[in-house]
Amino acid sequence: MNGRRPIEPVAITDYTVSCAAGSGRAALLQAIGGQHSALREHDDARLPTWVGRVDGLEEAPLPAALAGWDCRATRLAWHGLQADGFVGAVQAARQRFGAARIGLALGTSASTIAVSEQAYRGLDADGRFPAPLRNERLNTPHALAAFVQQALQLEGPCVTVSTACSSSAKAFASAERWLRLELADAVVVAGVEALCASLLYGFRSLGLLSPEPCRPFGPRRRGISIGEAAGFALLQRGPGALQLLGYGESNDAHHMSSPHPQGLGAEAALDDALARAGLDSADIDFVNLHGTASERNDEVEAALLVRRYADSTHACATKGLTGHTMGAAGIVEAAICLLALDSGVLAGSAHTEAADPAFGPGFAARLRLLPARGRVRHAASHSFGFGGNNSVLVFGRA
Repeated sequence: MNGRRPIEPVAITDYTVSCAAGSGRAALLQAIGGQHSALREHDDARLPTWVGRVDGLEEAPLPAALAGWDCRATRLAWHGLQADGFVGAVQAARQRFGAARIGLALGTSASTIAVSEQAYRGLDADGRFPAPLRNERLNTPHALAAFVQQALQLEGPCVTVSTACSSSAKAFASAERWLRLELADAVVVAGVEALCASLLYGFRSLGLLSPEPCRPFGPRRRGISIGEAAGFALLQRGPGALQLLGYGESNDAHHMSSPHPQGLGAEAALDDALARAGLDSADIDFVNLHGTASERNDEVEAALLVRRYADSTHACATKGLTGHTMGAAGIVEAAICLLALDSGVLAGSAHTEAADPAFGPGFAARLRLLPARGRVRHAASHSFGFGGNNSVLVFGRA
């Protein structure tokens, strides 16, 4: 404990996720319980890798009232909003509190950059974007948040959080602060990331893209598999069946892409989250690790797990199920924690055949390769982004 005063728990009154594993909580829970990976070979032979792609977006344009926002990323966001009755839950909150009292914090890495990619590929004779793609709404990092705010008819605070892979985890922290400071009475936390060339070719240029399904913490891991997803949660002040108990944030300030070699920033975020929750690491029953399947990230996180968590902790790495959904990873993996709290179904580590023996027997004892069932009181989710931008979330039941 670092002396920080615990926060008041924040109720998570509704949540949903749509990803390559399916749309909504039931589809994700089925994939978790059956260890069904949604990764598939990328359809572009120039880029041999595996991805987690959401089916059907090409044939699902936005409704006429939102047609001015149409692109793959906004279609994905709209698709995600339709699952699990989430739009209805937000509508009920809007009627209760008023549109101006509901905030939106949305995490994304690339937002709608695929629109700009397409525009740059088709510059006209004057070097300008082609006329159909000169869309000020879509050629901006804030496009997804602005779209979701309009789609949900919200008028409260609205922010885009873009801190690489920790983006939508840090959005939960923003939501808690807004609620505690009474800037809002409810907050929609979101994470949306669509597949695009910038992500795929960017990670290939760094030598981090795996030519096969990712194997987090495995001895034969070769890098990441990128996925896409849209996740949403509705947070309100006060107790609830599911609660955000704590969050921690830090920045290594060590390297543009590599984590601190001793994981000091990641551990600081964990300390912060536990202190805000009023818990010790021994109280955590379930941990969804960041587990990207890259060499250094897995090594540093494995050491952190052994150093800080009890032998009995069920730790897993779920990117083998969904792919690494980048800016949406925080909320996707938070949802997996919430499903564990809600259902007692604890995820395994798809595609990981064994823990890397270099991490030692202590790590192998904690990493669960197969899903299990059990009672979870407290769950933690790790999200560690580029440049050492770290976030840890702690969830619990009332």
